[in-house]
Amino acid sequence: MRALSDVGEVQFLDTTLRDGEQAPGVSLTPDDKADIARSLDAARIDVIEAGSACTGPGERETISRVAGLDLDGTVTSFCRGIRNDIDLALDCGVDGINLVVPASDKHVEQKVGTSKSENVDNTVELVEYAADHGLWVEVIGEDGSRADLDYLEELLGAAVEAGADRICWADTVGHATPDRALECVSRLSDLGPVSTHTHDDLGLAVTNALVSIAAGADLVHGTINGIGERAGNVALEEVAIALDHGYGVESMALTEVYDLAQLIANRTGIPLAPNKAVVGENAFTHESGIHTDGTLKDDSMYEPYPPEKVGRERRLALGKHAGRAGVEAALDEHDVEVTDDQLSEIVSRVKEIGDRGKRVTDADLLTIADEVTGDARDRRVELLGLTAVSGSDTPTASVRLAVDGEERKEAAVGSGPVDAAMNAAEVALSHTADATLEDYHVDAITGGTDALVTVEIEMSRGDDHVVVSASDSDITRASVRAMVDAMDRLVTDDEDPLVADD
Repeated sequence: MRALSDVGEVQFLDTTLRDGEQAPGVSLTPDDKADIARSLDAARIDVIEAGSACTGPGERETISRVAGLDLDGTVTSFCRGIRNDIDLALDCGVDGINLVVPASDKHVEQKVGTSKSENVDNTVELVEYAADHGLWVEVIGEDGSRADLDYLEELLGAAVEAGADRICWADTVGHATPDRALECVSRLSDLGPVSTHTHDDLGLAVTNALVSIAAGADLVHGTINGIGERAGNVALEEVAIALDHGYGVESMALTEVYDLAQLIANRTGIPLAPNKAVVGENAFTHESGIHTDGTLKDDSMYEPYPPEKVGRERRLALGKHAGRAGVEAALDEHDVEVTDDQLSEIVSRVKEIGDRGKRVTDADLLTIADEVTGDARDRRVELLGLTAVSGSDTPTASVRLAVDGEERKEAAVGSGPVDAAMNAAEVALSHTADATLEDYHVDAITGGTDALVTVEIEMSRGDDHVVVSASDSDITRASVRAMVDAMDRLVTDDEDPLVADD
């Protein structure tokens, strides 16, 4: 093994568009894949596996689109050990291929139904064919973690001699322990450039990737957010921050990580777990009074690295564990001044809400502050009426708002009644509001046909963020109420009028 601190740089191959899409329920459109590929390239991902050309005409069209984006990274197609797969990849105009060939006895004899020697011969022929056609070639020994190591070495060694640019040790089913990763990759690294492809079925994907690097690998396969089959692939952002923070090793552009994670979560429909490392909502959120007080005194008190490193911001959450320092800091963010006695009362009320198992949003805090201080706040934006129609070909909605005392009515269409109503409200607020919807989710639903739904949204305007929730038996009305309340909070201290676009 080599010391990780002695490694100069590690490259990444992102397979979100191929292996990540194989997660149950995920289907990415051509536009989705193009947008994700551009973002991966902006994050300085070295190799982007755009898909598998053998899947069908639609997939080939998408791969061709990604290949034509003029990206800095190498664009590849996943290929089985079949010459026609290579021809299909060539038709897509990719830079290279990831050629997967069986490596374990189970895959060679049972899955493919061939012999070990024939498998080696076929691999050599395919590598030579791909190289002769100008493709960058990586050969992946499928199920390599369960393969006989002597045979794996023979197979991938033959691939290197035939002209492969690199070989890859694949822990296809997440079977390997770190000592197995060390044993395999250290042997293979003597043959030529080695990649590592790890899965998280044992919760060891990041560990096995780091061990692989220490054993000689210089390229890591993975996905953003760790999505993929079963328990998923290794999360590239976790490998990246471990290398950077722990050993000073460069890989991807870390400041792009959070936006990239959000994009992929939105496009795949797989939400980020709150406690997810690096990109989870709670990663830089502090609620405990002791932790909040310590963080306010020293940013690094309860954080291993600053949130800005990965494109994040620090948040102070309020709930049953909140203390005076955290509540005071949250009030300061909204330019609310209170006396010591008023602060004590506000903290008490915040804890009461937290004790009921509820999250204290910005709007909750400001409402409590208004009540305690006796300051009546004049609303600048208020919902007067809402009409939404669905069940037709084009869902539509119209809203009536009072904006700085002026009544405005706008209509819009959308993918559903909620989307249409939110679009109508956005038009009514005009471009001068200039706010961005950062997050939207249904927080809780009661039982029964008259279920009460709670919608929580996060909106930003410039450097200001606000989280607001609203409850109603109608999800559309709850959504628009939350949006309007958030906008009202964001523009409260703005002296400029919210001029209508017309």
